[in-house]
Amino acid sequence: MSDEIRNGTILLAEPFMLDQNFKRSTILLVEHNEEGSLGFIINHKVNMRVDELVKDFPDFDAPVYFGGPVGTDTVHYLHNKGDILEGSDEVVKGIFWGGDYEKLKILIDQQLITPQDIRFFVGYSGWSERQLQEELEGGSWVTATMYPNYLFKSQPEKLWSQVMHNKGNTFSVIAGMREEPSYN
Repeated sequence: MSDEIRNGTILLAEPFMLDQNFKRSTILLVEHNEEGSLGFIINHKVNMRVDELVKDFPDFDAPVYFGGPVGTDTVHYLHNKGDILEGSDEVVKGIFWGGDYEKLKILIDQQLITPQDIRFFVGYSGWSERQLQEELEGGSWVTATMYPNYLFKSQPEKLWSQVMHNKGNTFSVIAGMREEPSYN
């Protein structure tokens, strides 16, 4: 296991990745251990609200994101309310994964969790044992530090470039590259 990869690490897809699932993706790893890794693409918004997707969910104007191509029949959530949502796992300071689903609905009804506090994901991104390390060594991903503002305050369509730019040096140049290589 690499020292630079751990829960809370950001993975940025290299600029010319051909896999459409991950093109210009910013992924937050929520679980990384000897058995594999799991994360969510945090910058690919789906044109749907969570209350349209999930049956018996409170009226809640929160968008849904494509978390990844694995388990697309599942819904996950990241939030900043771990202090009031039991069962949440802190991924990185200020960002929590999951928690008591029934309590989540109650907290939403009571307006103690607002759309600004939470992000919902359909599916997830997953890697088997050593797969992510091999992809990193092959240059498919760039790692970065996660900050809660990336998840809760940034514009999803600009996040990949923002995080790349914040890494500085050569990465600032990469951040400015257009998606189509013929224009660079």
